[in-house]
Amino acid sequence: MIREKHDLVIIGGGPAGLAAAAAAKEAGCNDILLIERDRILGGILNQCIHDGFGVHAFNEALSGPEYADRFIQKIRGLSIQVMDKTIVLDLSKDKVLCVSRMGEIKEIKAKAVVLAMGCRERTRGALAIPGHRPAGVYTAGTVQNLVNLENIMPGKHVVILGSGDIGLIMARRLTLEGAKVEAVFEVLPYSSGLQRNIQQCLEDYGIPLHLSTTVIDIYGPKGRLEGVTVAQVDDERKPVKGTERFVSCDTLLLSVGLIPENELTREAGIVMCDVTQGADVDDRCMTKLPGVFACGNVLHVHDLVDFVSMEAERAGKSAALYVAGKLAISGKEIPVRPGKDVRYVVPQRIKQGDEVSLAFRVTSPMCDRIIEVCDGGSVLMSRKEARMHPAEMVWVDMGKLDIGKIDSLEVRVR
Repeated sequence: MIREKHDLVIIGGGPAGLAAAAAAKEAGCNDILLIERDRILGGILNQCIHDGFGVHAFNEALSGPEYADRFIQKIRGLSIQVMDKTIVLDLSKDKVLCVSRMGEIKEIKAKAVVLAMGCRERTRGALAIPGHRPAGVYTAGTVQNLVNLENIMPGKHVVILGSGDIGLIMARRLTLEGAKVEAVFEVLPYSSGLQRNIQQCLEDYGIPLHLSTTVIDIYGPKGRLEGVTVAQVDDERKPVKGTERFVSCDTLLLSVGLIPENELTREAGIVMCDVTQGADVDDRCMTKLPGVFACGNVLHVHDLVDFVSMEAERAGKSAALYVAGKLAISGKEIPVRPGKDVRYVVPQRIKQGDEVSLAFRVTSPMCDRIIEVCDGGSVLMSRKEARMHPAEMVWVDMGKLDIGKIDSLEVRVR
């Protein structure tokens, strides 16, 4: 087995991995290995040909490939080593990676590791939709790849289950390519995508969105999808009898959520957060395994790629400081907990307290509410927010915190 050693290994060459690698190099870490399983860098951005990326990071509206290229050119300019077409098979607690590249197995020892593996889509199997198993059932991201990169149309009459952003964007894309999108069905009583995508991708094209409605049966006895049965659901998301109806279609897109790719994280014994399905991290993006950092969609699913890059830059800089022996490991840390009407908060712990930013999601849509960050009975920060939605991340900048004077933080909405 071939053995290598590197100061910093970054797993994943998508937006998080690219930003983390560049930030680590700029922070003084010169021995960096960036591992990517695909043949090209950029990750999911390569198939996202619509614009809207980079508004926060570059003050421009870029397409996905354009956004990725900004970081790829930076990586090349910084002479960061890239190992493409490589799968990481295992990550141990002592930061030893077992990787496979073109039939060759390598063992790589790292002083620090940044986890930037991104996320994957939920499939039909995860939903357990009954019925036939015909051709024509895809995840929205698969169809995005087929249409945008392979120039293949999956069908002509489309139903979309779930109002996630990729599904909404593909509703517009398929319409522009000549398909008829019959409707989008969402099991929740509110949309799960960004409001701008509801407007620009559905309402502008006359595509109906049916809330509190789901697919309860898939029909395709001859091997190709012929239609789906949909029904309204109650407050417990159970089908309401008498509301069933059949919708004819030859293609069903599933846009029903994303799952962080954390198999390697769990194998390494890293403590996880049950809600985000990502690692438990501090304000430096370091997990509870010293020297292992996590960022981007592998940590928690983001709404905008700009925020992925910003978070990853923090992780990369922190990893570089760890390699240089300049990042504190011991000492006090304060827990950060979600309070009333808050689903989760990242980071889950504050260790350093410099320029702290908290990211959270609310449990349901709400308007004209007050965000509070509290230490026990003391309110450290209060801010009014006109509108909050579970699909959209909310950020709170706390500035520098004196963690010696704080016992814990709770983020709540009232």
